[in-house]
Amino acid sequence: MTDFQHLRIVEALLFASAEPVDERVLARRLPEGTDLGAVMTVLQETYAERGINLMRRDGRWAFRTAPDLAVFLTVEAAVERKLSRAAVETLAIIAYHQPVTRAEIEEIRGVALSKGTLDALFEAGWVRPRGRKRTAGRPVLWATTDAFLDHFGLTALDDLPGIDDLKVAGLLDARPVLSSYANRAADEGAPVDVDEDLDEDALEKRAMEALQMGKFADR
Repeated sequence: MTDFQHLRIVEALLFASAEPVDERVLARRLPEGTDLGAVMTVLQETYAERGINLMRRDGRWAFRTAPDLAVFLTVEAAVERKLSRAAVETLAIIAYHQPVTRAEIEEIRGVALSKGTLDALFEAGWVRPRGRKRTAGRPVLWATTDAFLDHFGLTALDDLPGIDDLKVAGLLDARPVLSSYANRAADEGAPVDVDEDLDEDALEKRAMEALQMGKFADR
């Protein structure tokens, strides 16, 4: 019969270790001549029907959650990821020009759009495909979703910030994508007055914060 004290020693070593314990380490902790195999067999049987099981992998031992209980220990956590400058600009273009194709987004931004940019917005639930444009190649049209409106505190697309709000948030500068907002506002009869003395880095930072943190939520 296995010595109960030996069982306790091995059990304590396994619980105290953050990593699986090698059999050689366990053997060194036990009195010379101890049958380690018998000790581990008894411990495995002891924990076979418990919430944790004793597992052996590549000569190492560790306590692990019983496989049938894994579903009860699953924890879901929302991971916040900051949008890249390209993603923020793309989201703004889609919001103001929807439905819009990838090529049209690239034309407005003045640079090529990486596949990952649209993927990130799609995974966030803020944009979705909205049919195909009836032109050569039938490119996919992109539009915003209800989740986009909810995140930014908008009840409808008509509530998107106008020219004055964009100026305050720093969304107007010399770059094509942001200048296009001014053009849209001008078409609607709003005055366009871009302060060219404002620092472009500051403008970009404020623009990112505006779209990422829901600056227009109280509109």
